[in-house]
Amino acid sequence: MKKQAIAVGFVLFSFMLPTKASAASFNQLYVFGDSLSDTGNIYNASGQTFPQSPPYFEGRFSNGPIWVDYLGDQLGLKPTLLTDVDLTTIPPTPIPTQGINFAFGGASSGLDNAVSPNQNLPGVLKQVLSFAGTLQANNQTANPDALYTLWGGANDFFFLNPEDSATPINNISLALNTLVGAGAKNILVFNLPDLGQAPGAKIEGRNPTTLSKSTSEFNLGLAQTVRSLNQNPNLNIISIDTNSLFYQARPFGFTNVTESCLSRLDICNAGNNKFLFWDDLHPTTTAHQVIAETAWAAIEAQSVPEPSINLGILALGAFGAVGVLRRQQKKSALISVGRVVDRQLSHK
Repeated sequence: MKKQAIAVGFVLFSFMLPTKASAASFNQLYVFGDSLSDTGNIYNASGQTFPQSPPYFEGRFSNGPIWVDYLGDQLGLKPTLLTDVDLTTIPPTPIPTQGINFAFGGASSGLDNAVSPNQNLPGVLKQVLSFAGTLQANNQTANPDALYTLWGGANDFFFLNPEDSATPINNISLALNTLVGAGAKNILVFNLPDLGQAPGAKIEGRNPTTLSKSTSEFNLGLAQTVRSLNQNPNLNIISIDTNSLFYQARPFGFTNVTESCLSRLDICNAGNNKFLFWDDLHPTTTAHQVIAETAWAAIEAQSVPEPSINLGILALGAFGAVGVLRRQQKKSALISVGRVVDRQLSHK
């Protein structure tokens, strides 16, 4: 109950704006991002060698399912991995009836991979451009009844230029506008946690203060983009404030928010401590579950008619959040891509 209440609190204080969406109306899930959202694309592209499983869980950069898995379960949707889809065929093979996960571990916010450049691995912006280009080539528009998720930028600061916040802001903003231009109506957008507080910020010559400053600048720029887009009453851009979520991790029951679980496996495996981080940069599956619950609460805290029926915008405040709490109480609970990705990304 306490965790759920806090999750709803973050939803209410996230930079969400009036337009609403109904979780029940989503019939597909499209995911764009980096290792925080990758459920196996980089794993497949590397011949199932990276990340190494175990200790990593089935191609995820965590010790278990990640937020995409958890939210997908709640929505009843499981997006197909990009590496399993041939987008050059009409229709794509196989037909991704429940959506596609375009996210690649190591993706920069732009066109390339920040960790392994020049390997035909798409950055976040290229993922979106590839998606929009495929739609355009097939004379299609994005499914207005689908949920699109976008989360990226961290790799720019960790592996490219920790002082350059303008480039990732511009890239993610362009990705958002491209999705909107392609016809997407419902987009879930995540800001960045304070990268200066991650265990990886204190190693390899990184400067935690610089990373924290860049994170703050990025999040402000992203918020401005979201506010601007949400001036359009036909759009529903839902913001998830992971920065606040990580900052307030202890109320969720996390007892270790400074070390990685992998660095203290004796304690982590014993279950005596609840770690926020699995490795130096990525959350544990427990943290991912909290992220998914927060995203779910953000969606559930909004309610509208079916997208095809224009009945106007419904106002929702704290009263709606209480409804979410009540419903929640009823639940317990790289290398080379090879020909596949090359073929997909060459088609725009």
